[in-house]
Amino acid sequence: MHGSTRPIGEMTQTGGAGTTNWRHDVGLWLGIILSIAATLPVLVAWAPQMTDYPSHLAGYKIMLDHGIDPFLTRYYTFHWEWTGNLGAELLMVPLEPLLGLEGAGKFIAWIIPLVTGLSFLAVAWTLRGRIGVGAILAFTTIWSPALLMGFLNYSLSLALALFAFAAWIRWETWRWRPTAMVPISFVIWLCHVSGWGILGILVFGYEWSRSKSWRAFVAPWPLIFPLFPMLIGGGGSSGLGYGRQVLEYKWSILYRALRSNVEWFDLATISVVVALLAVAGITRRIDGRLGWSALILLILTLVVPRHIFGGDYADYRLSTAALLVACLAINWPAPRWGLTMVAGLFVVRLGFTTAQWYEDGRTSKAMMEAMAYVPQGAKVATAVAIPRRQWEFGSFEHLGSYAVVRKSAMENSNFALPGVHLLSMAQPGYKRFADPSQRILYAPWQKIDLRRFKAAKKAEYLWYIGTVHPVSLPDGAEILFSTPNSFLARLANPAKSS
Repeated sequence: MHGSTRPIGEMTQTGGAGTTNWRHDVGLWLGIILSIAATLPVLVAWAPQMTDYPSHLAGYKIMLDHGIDPFLTRYYTFHWEWTGNLGAELLMVPLEPLLGLEGAGKFIAWIIPLVTGLSFLAVAWTLRGRIGVGAILAFTTIWSPALLMGFLNYSLSLALALFAFAAWIRWETWRWRPTAMVPISFVIWLCHVSGWGILGILVFGYEWSRSKSWRAFVAPWPLIFPLFPMLIGGGGSSGLGYGRQVLEYKWSILYRALRSNVEWFDLATISVVVALLAVAGITRRIDGRLGWSALILLILTLVVPRHIFGGDYADYRLSTAALLVACLAINWPAPRWGLTMVAGLFVVRLGFTTAQWYEDGRTSKAMMEAMAYVPQGAKVATAVAIPRRQWEFGSFEHLGSYAVVRKSAMENSNFALPGVHLLSMAQPGYKRFADPSQRILYAPWQKIDLRRFKAAKKAEYLWYIGTVHPVSLPDGAEILFSTPNSFLARLANPAKSS
């Protein structure tokens, strides 16, 4: 990796002379078009088909209720805490009165891929004064596993971290840069602590490529201040864990760094990206100002635990971030046909995601008709049958949370574990009536017996979602509504209020 030698006419490290006229930069306009196109999945779907999205939406409703709804007040407790995981929550406060709960949630899901694409362009333009192969190739990472799973806060923080990194470079000669970066670092940390950490790595890698001295370790000092609320307890749960079969899992998050909907194409895409990175490395086209950061992120992917601050897939997020930064590090001008070919990789990937979201949106909207049979404030146990091995992300794993959104129900797929989430169950007997109690993992040879489903013993209604039909229901259950892959049943012995 090298950071000091650049082709003639390229932008200086601090910006300025040599910058391509933006009106004539084909890569820039192509990148803007791709950024807008990246929002297509959200536009075509009935609702965002991110795995965790319905449970986030339910959490926002409870957060914004302020004790008005008697059912929500009876069932849930929301404890505000200034922590490094509040990006979408804070946006919902001004957006919900303007757009409504579901409209505001969809707007946030729509704007994240847009600003992520624009953040790629900001970094590339600030570093080099043009948009080349690397920035366009980075678009393949927009619909990452993290975004498809619905990690809204993290995805927002990553986009803002890239913008902040571009500002760090642009403001290099401005004496007030350290002062300006202090509040910026807090904003990114409030969105998600991982974005703040990635910003620190980007800044360190940039400074290291330029000086290779102790100054690189000192340079990011304006970003350190969010560490203090974390040390006094504002960082969330402190639980750490690697999980089981660590080596196998670590390998899987590397080759699944671009996992989305179509296994063969996702594997082909990451193979192409890695091949281009290898060619760029061999031909000395890796810009060390980003290359060092990509290397550090790759190492961290391998060494950090899977579970940090009560969250899952801390290392999985970094695997895609490492790939993203490595793509941005490619310092490779290309003719228009070259940019178009690289853009085509993203366009096909986006097409698969858009088609999948459209179909899943139709399916989930049909299943949502079950809510017409659920009274306000009911207790609903959602059971979601999930294959133990599948490539695509399940859009329906948290669909049951719409019972909270639409019916103020007590429901068991929400993120509501005490000590881990800001949301928790208010009634003592229902402390574990939360994610992952809705999941029924099964192998192809296993039968699904809902008589053994524990959450149903605490509920009045059972909402089953899955392509495999169960072999039995709880005794006395009466099916009220069904679709080809779901049904709603009223239970014979409804749970009594605690």
